[in-house]
Amino acid sequence: MAGYTYILADFRRGRTYIGVTNDLVRRIYEHREGLADGYTEKNNIKRLVHFEVHETVPLAIQREKTLKRWYRQWKVALIEEHNPDWRDLWDEIVK
Repeated sequence: MAGYTYILADFRRGRTYIGVTNDLVRRIYEHREGLADGYTEKNNIKRLVHFEVHETVPLAIQREKTLKRWYRQWKVALIEEHNPDWRDLWDEIVK
């Protein structure tokens, strides 16, 4: 079963949240609709700005843990490498 790591942001270079899931569309939908209690709901963080696909959920979990230990500037560089304008990638994953 595939796993996904993802980064949400409230706006360009704003607050971010890193998560992991086995169903990216469902999980991002939950964040967007305020169904995911906690940090993202409290801080209105809904924009999907980066995601990665992994062969298994344990690999995705390991990547999430790694990303959470990164310095902020490394996370920003990762996002901007593939999404320099911090566009919301929601439309790309629901196609």
